[in-house]
Amino acid sequence: MNITALRPRFKQYLEPIAGVFIRCGITPNQCSFLALIAGIFAAVLFMERLFLAGSLFLLLSAIFDLVDGSIARRTNSPTKFGAVFDWIVDKYVDALVILGVGLSGIPILSGILPVPVTADFAITGLAITGSLMNTFIKPVVYAEVGYREKVEGKIDDPLEGVGFFGRPETFLVLILGGVTGFIWVSVIIIAICTNLSAIQRILYLHTTLS
Repeated sequence: MNITALRPRFKQYLEPIAGVFIRCGITPNQCSFLALIAGIFAAVLFMERLFLAGSLFLLLSAIFDLVDGSIARRTNSPTKFGAVFDWIVDKYVDALVILGVGLSGIPILSGILPVPVTADFAITGLAITGSLMNTFIKPVVYAEVGYREKVEGKIDDPLEGVGFFGRPETFLVLILGGVTGFIWVSVIIIAICTNLSAIQRILYLHTTLS
């Protein structure tokens, strides 16, 4: 179970926000682009060690990312490009915000262990890799196995609830780390949990597809 599997329960809270965007004439793709811009600002602010401000922009990016699908459904305007663009934006934001923390130069592993500074870049790289691979597994399965059926704009597949640490958990940990001043802990948690979650999904696929 993960936060992504609970998405239907949160949709009622997104509808008022989607309604405001629709009245403003904002399209789903424009909303996805706003998610990208907010994510870039978050990455830059993280890099400048403005972690609280960066966390707020990261939260804003997450809201834009959640609302774009609601806008598409309510205006009956989902497109194949929109679905692909949403995935692309997600991956750029995922990588950039963690990279921003790494480029800030704050001690991560070197702050608690007698290791060289290069270990901080290594753990940041591991966090980025885990974050991307953990979610990249899903489109690979869609392509290779053939999951195509959609429920309210989202492909309905068993992986939705598999993996204990997904994209929402990554954002939540980063935001909490930025707000509390322990964002270096966030990077370590993400590096460990995203890769473990990816392994969990791989084991699930091995069991069900072998």
